[in-house]
Order: sequence, then structure tokens, then C-alpha cells
Amino acid sequence: MALARDLRLARRVVGDLVTSRRDRARLARLARLHPQPAAGSVEIAVYFADSDVNMYQIRQWYAPLAQLADTWPVAIIARSPGTVLKLWDESPVPAHYLRNVADLDSFIHTQKIRIVFYVNQNSRNFQMFRYGRMWHVFINHGESDKMYMSTNQFKAYDYSFVAGEAALERLSHKLWDFDLEKRAIMIGRPQADHLTGIRPFTPDDRTVVLYAPTWEGDRAAAAYGSVASHGVNIVTALLATGDHRVIYRPHPRSGVVDAEYKAANLAIIAAIAKANASDSSAQHVYDDSAQLGWQLGAADVAITDISAMVYDRLATGKPLLVTRPLSSEADVDESGYLGAAEWLSSADASDIVAVVERVQVDEEAHRRLLYWVERHFGDTAAGVATGRFRAAISALMTEWETHNAIHADDDDPFDPFDDPASDQAESN
Repeated sequence: MALARDLRLARRVVGDLVTSRRDRARLARLARLHPQPAAGSVEIAVYFADSDVNMYQIRQWYAPLAQLADTWPVAIIARSPGTVLKLWDESPVPAHYLRNVADLDSFIHTQKIRIVFYVNQNSRNFQMFRYGRMWHVFINHGESDKMYMSTNQFKAYDYSFVAGEAALERLSHKLWDFDLEKRAIMIGRPQADHLTGIRPFTPDDRTVVLYAPTWEGDRAAAAYGSVASHGVNIVTALLATGDHRVIYRPHPRSGVVDAEYKAANLAIIAAIAKANASDSSAQHVYDDSAQLGWQLGAADVAITDISAMVYDRLATGKPLLVTRPLSSEADVDESGYLGAAEWLSSADASDIVAVVERVQVDEEAHRRLLYWVERHFGDTAAGVATGRFRAAISALMTEWETHNAIHADDDDPFDPFDDPASDQAESN
């Protein structure tokens, strides 16, 4: 058993090395098509130090960032070759590969960056925090009641943009001595104003069910994934009716830790392919696309694990089921929406057809849902969150100008806008 595990690890390491070498070769070929920006031309940076497996975290910000760039020049800083190659293929704003700290240092010292956005808590974010005279702002990659959403890491940022009242309450309960009133700014969910993609099927009288599970997690407290415990039974039952259309959108990391989880994921994908082969009108969807948007609006009912997908769907105000983690060690915070959610246990997964029918007509469940939509996101009318997002950025830009004027003559060894040689020349 140990030998088999070691062999799998060895294959993974070799595979990663081959992929890295291939990515670096392609990057070298394409770099000339993506030159570094002109000095002083970038005002907002998005710092993304992660590998391409976590690209989903930044993709949902593409449309808001593109709109933002009409007012303030925006660029994405990438630290992984595989990531920047994908960004070059798909990002609507410029992306720049800064391999090491020296590259990062050079970039920062040639730009007039006022705000840096972070979409995750990658440990390499710390390398960016060293630079002063810019606002470091955590914008996250979703809204949820995961333990991730209230870690002490929030204190590392100057500000955090959060969705709504539920996030403020969560932070107030979890963090000691955190200036919530100043450092947490509610913006709603601007991504919801830019839902993207075209549904890959023709709507008919089938009930559309979105099943969007998360991955298995890397620790017991975060074992929220349902693919192995619920997923096969859910999808098998729905495929068999002839009255349902399944959209299966697994987390891109599904199965990276647990072989059983990976096998269940592959079994679901195979079952969908088989169902479509036997009935072309079924139009079931295995969705591993980069775009998230149409899936949330197209589904009559959504089933998801404890993850940001719960809240992405919640914002639509349409029926939602949340899978109950099989592990008793999973950290489930039921003080917020999860305390009122429609839970789906693994024992009930085989009876999913009846459960789906019930939640579509349950008026009390719908009233509860709408209450939590308001609690988590505030006003979800089209354009409102985008307006709040832009207003928050505008306020930080004004605050930056004020601080920069006050401290313009300060000597700061970590000030990216302070040129010691220039200071010396002026003093001579």
C-alpha cells in the first residue's frame, strides 16, 4: 500500500516537472507578445500567486475587472507560468509573469499602483505585502460560511470587500480586535451583474438540476465534498427518470487527494456520457468550462456542497439544496444561512427525485431563501453591486491621494515610489 502511494507520488512529481518545463518553453515563445506595461501605467493590480488549478478563483472577476479598467488601468500579476499562459489566453485585462521577488520588485518600482486586489489567501501573498503606499485589499473568490471566510488572515489586509451583513456578522464573531467598521466594506456580489456563457442545450419541459460539488478537502474540518458520499446516487437517480436534465459541474480539484473521490467523479462523468449516447434529446451536461453564470440561471434546482457555490446560487433566489457532509469532523457553521438551508443527507440522495419536486413548490422554503439572499448580498437588483464596488474603489483612490500628499516627502525603504538615487541627487 505504501509502495503504491509512493509510486503515485513519484508519477505526480515527474508529471509536474514535465508540465512545468513545457509551460516555460511556451512562455518563452509567447513573452514577446505580452510586453511589460509602460512605466506608471498600472493603477490597480490583481495579485494571483496560485497555480492554474485555482484559476476559477480569478475567472469570476474577469468581467468586473474589465469594466473597472475603463476608469483605472488594471493588470494581473501572475507568479506561475501555467497560470499566466491561461491568463494570456482568456483574461480581458493584461497579465504579467513575475517569476521571482526581483521581478516583482522591478515591476512595482516602475508603476504607480494604488490598490492591490487578492482573491485568495495564498502564502505568497506575503511577498506582496512588503510594499507600502498602496492599499492591499482582499476581494476573495466568493461568499460562504466556510471556515476560510473568517480566518485571522483578514487582518493582513488594509481592507476587505465583503458581500453583506452576514459576512460582517461572521467576522465580528470570529476575529478579535478587528476594526470591522473601517476595514470591511460591503459591496454585494458584482460578479452577479456579469453572468456569462450560453447554455449548451435547448430548453424544453425537463427539470434542470445543477449538481456542483466541491472537492474532498485537504483536512477533516474542510471535508465538505459530496461526490463519493452523495454524488453517484444523485446523478444516477436523475439520469434514470427521463424528466430531468443534469448539469454536473465538479470542482476542478476533485480527486486530487482521495482516490475514491476521483473514481466517483469519473463514474458520474461516464454515466452522463452514457445517458446522452442512449438519448440524444437528454442533453445532460458535464461542465468543466471556465465560465460560471449560465449554469446558475438555467437550473430549476441546484444541489451544492458547503462552498462559495451555495452563495453564488443563493444570489439568484431560486431553489437550492445543500449536501450534509458525511464526516462529523467537518466544520459546519449553522449560525447563518446554513442553519436555515434545505439539507440533503447521503441517506436521502437516492430519493433525490422526490426532494427536487418538493423544493420547487415549498413556499415556506422559498420565503426563507429570499430572507437570506437579502442578508448575504443586500440589494441584488441589476447593477447595484457593481455600483457599490466602483464606489468603494473610488473612495480608496481618494484616500490614497490624501495619504500620498501627506507623506510625499517621507523616506521609506519599502516605498515603491521612493527613488533613493533621486533623493540623493536632489539633496546635493
